[in-house]
Amino acid sequence: MDATTPPARKTARTTSRGRNPRGQGERLRAEIVDAALRLLDELADDEALSLRAVAREVGIAATSVYIHFADRDALVLATLERCHTDLLRAVDEAESGATDPVAALRARTALLGAWSREHPGLYKVLHESTLNRRTDMSFKEEMAERTTAAIRRCMDAGLAPRGDAETVSLDLRTAVHGAVSLRVNQPELPWPPLEEQVDRFLAKLVGVPPAKG
Repeated sequence: MDATTPPARKTARTTSRGRNPRGQGERLRAEIVDAALRLLDELADDEALSLRAVAREVGIAATSVYIHFADRDALVLATLERCHTDLLRAVDEAESGATDPVAALRARTALLGAWSREHPGLYKVLHESTLNRRTDMSFKEEMAERTTAAIRRCMDAGLAPRGDAETVSLDLRTAVHGAVSLRVNQPELPWPPLEEQVDRFLAKLVGVPPAKG
């Protein structure tokens, strides 16, 4: 090697790896999903994702990806299910420290807003991808059901006007997703703080008291 030759780069993304020991196929599958999560967050477009790119990210041959996933859609779907499961867990943790149903509803809504701000790419794929029209993504219904349950608890505790919790939940989710989607797709506009806007949604659509300043 002469003085002009750059040293070989060794990174976690490009270093090749040997065959997984017997019984560790699930570990490799999880690593593939982890890599797809990172790439989808960067790309913000599932159709821009290639299985070769995922393989390079993990440090394996592209053929190894096909052992676990038949095609790109199968990998993206598994990745979004994992993303949704992790998000549900984070929401549960956010709610666990709440002192009353309104605080719990506010905590879960704030967590979802913060997550979308931190992961705009994943948000776009999870909610705006054409995969939503091409395959079954009914796993997302669990988040909606939990939001409805949180609103119903506020109503049952007398902390929000009684009404159709499912309708109120749909209105709230529509407003929050609209606010988030506009920020993701038009970040250059002078948006007010998302937390303040979400709190107005909670007060106007659910009827809970506004957050104390």
